[in-house]
Amino acid sequence: MIYLIKIYIFLRSRQNPGLNCREAHAWAGYLPCTCWVLGLVMETCCSFCISYSGEGSGVVVTMPDVQSLVNEFILRIKKRKVEGSQATARQAAVLLRSVISQQRIGYTNQAGTLIDAVKAVGEQLIAANPVELAVGNIVRRVLHIIREEDLSLTTAAMVGLNLSAVSDDDDDTGPDDHPVLSAAAVAAASRSTLRPPSLQTLLEDMPDSATVPHTSSSGGDSEGKSKSADKSSRSRKLKHDVIEAVNELIQDIDTCHEQIAEQAVEHIHHNEVILTLGSSRTVLQFLCAAREKKRLFWVFVAEGAPRYQGHLLAKELVARGLQTTLITDSAVFAMISQVNMVIVGAHAVMANGGVIAPVGLNMVALAAKRHAVPFVVLAGSHKLCPLYPHNPEVLLNELRSPSELLDFGEFSDCMDFRSGLGSPLLHVVNPSFDYVPPKLVSLFITDTGGHNPSYMYRLIADYYSADDLVLQRKAVPSNRAQDPILTLFILQIV
Repeated sequence: MIYLIKIYIFLRSRQNPGLNCREAHAWAGYLPCTCWVLGLVMETCCSFCISYSGEGSGVVVTMPDVQSLVNEFILRIKKRKVEGSQATARQAAVLLRSVISQQRIGYTNQAGTLIDAVKAVGEQLIAANPVELAVGNIVRRVLHIIREEDLSLTTAAMVGLNLSAVSDDDDDTGPDDHPVLSAAAVAAASRSTLRPPSLQTLLEDMPDSATVPHTSSSGGDSEGKSKSADKSSRSRKLKHDVIEAVNELIQDIDTCHEQIAEQAVEHIHHNEVILTLGSSRTVLQFLCAAREKKRLFWVFVAEGAPRYQGHLLAKELVARGLQTTLITDSAVFAMISQVNMVIVGAHAVMANGGVIAPVGLNMVALAAKRHAVPFVVLAGSHKLCPLYPHNPEVLLNELRSPSELLDFGEFSDCMDFRSGLGSPLLHVVNPSFDYVPPKLVSLFITDTGGHNPSYMYRLIADYYSADDLVLQRKAVPSNRAQDPILTLFILQIV
């Protein structure tokens, strides 16, 4: 009865948005397995729960099956129940967090165990919808997090060994004369992982003296127990740090639109005319943020046929008090001379600075280039893809239903019944995306700031490891290149 009361208190405390998971545990009496028992790992799991979810705690916990969660997410992707790069990226990150939290790791090759588990799930997620590149991006980001956290712990451990050796050999040496970390130690730590540390990681993860372990002076039995305890604590520390880093990644995904919108006042000025195409939540918040700063400007919205998403964006802009003009896609070249800046969203940003964007944007980019109008692309960091357009792992396009262009009843007039096979004389092609080469892009605005297309490869390199670029064991079937439409799309890129 007391246990049920504590669970009820935990649930009530989690409904308070001002409480984090650790504070909720304090309300519930620090029940370490509450999240697992209630099946709330997808949203309420924290590092406190993970650290005591059965790893040495003696608590028997009933955890949800990982494969069932994976299968459910794959089914939702295939049925297109998860739309938008942000929603897909967030749910993929939450799923991988569950995979990591439930993965039991031994005393050796701890990072390798987590990497193998994430890769196995990542392959299934990517194969479910290869066009949604945000899924692969998140999988690679999580793999990079595991490698970076393992490197940080390895470097801290080597710092402890270095300082301990100095204190044993040179007892007369003052504390200020102890070297922090030798060059050989740094090189060894780098070789022990699959990717060398970046400058940002070295600055953020500078080891503290408080993390230095103390050697035991007791007998061999106590020394063996101390080493075993250190290994056990390191395994929990690695999982704890990875979970915390994935939580930060999820938070970055949730706030990417707001962080991009904060930069709007730096790029949109009074009496300017902005052109966009289709509908993008990032573009909507970007324009509205500039309007909130008392910037007066006009917006031309190309309707984005055949789905006409531009109609929805135009209604949203008008509802928020922005001067809006709706135009057809074919009128872009005629109106571009009156435009000061083109601001669009993106489906993915490739390593070479190219953009996979909604169909029709390549035409807009060409018109902007012809009239020397800046072409600005808004994209969150989860849309930065470390692959190049010509990589076989990248499925560049997908064909949508012909019903968006023609009603099914109209096809009866275009069928050839004389041959007896009913083969159509009319073929309808409805691609989803365009490829905009980097030479047509003026500026990228991400949640980390504005960047030139030539700098994107370096920005992307800070988020991913080189060993994680290829995740799928099976290559994409070569028959996709036999599709004449996709072949033309690939030739356009080359």
